[in-house]
Amino acid sequence: MEKVEAKGWSPYLAGALVGVLAILSVYLTTTLLGKSMYLGASTTFVRAAGFLIGEVDPSYVADNAYYVKEKVIVDWQFMMIVGILIGAFIASKMDGSFKMEAVPPEWEARFGGSIKKRAIAAILGGAVMMIGARMADGCPSGHGLSGMMQMSVSSYVALAFFFGCGAIVANLIYRKK
Repeated sequence: MEKVEAKGWSPYLAGALVGVLAILSVYLTTTLLGKSMYLGASTTFVRAAGFLIGEVDPSYVADNAYYVKEKVIVDWQFMMIVGILIGAFIASKMDGSFKMEAVPPEWEARFGGSIKKRAIAAILGGAVMMIGARMADGCPSGHGLSGMMQMSVSSYVALAFFFGCGAIVANLIYRKK
């Protein structure tokens, strides 16, 4: 495989901007809402699932203890995730790195060009990650950005496991034949 020159934003600039966003989220939510709210994403995906399930069976969502606890609502964090999707699209268009690929070249080289196989793997991988994020009571962004900002030992442990398991799985999937 030939080496391709990376396009995109400086990771240092992006990291600094995320740090500023994390600090602003705590400051603004404390000031405006009276309680500190931290960055994270997994709860938003649970809420989105609650919206979808609620369209099919509203009584299931209303009676489900998990959805009662997490409240299926559109809040500032939900809108932040929407903003991340829109912002990533705009940024990739601005720097010329945007591309639409049903099957990334790395996947195709290892497993073939089947869109169906790629979709099944992506859905199963996403489900495993979401279950892990809910068991850890937070996702990598929640633990990594917000938990570490608070010096939370559990966030350091969770993040070490997220990255460690990710490295192992990536090595198993993409190792040389």
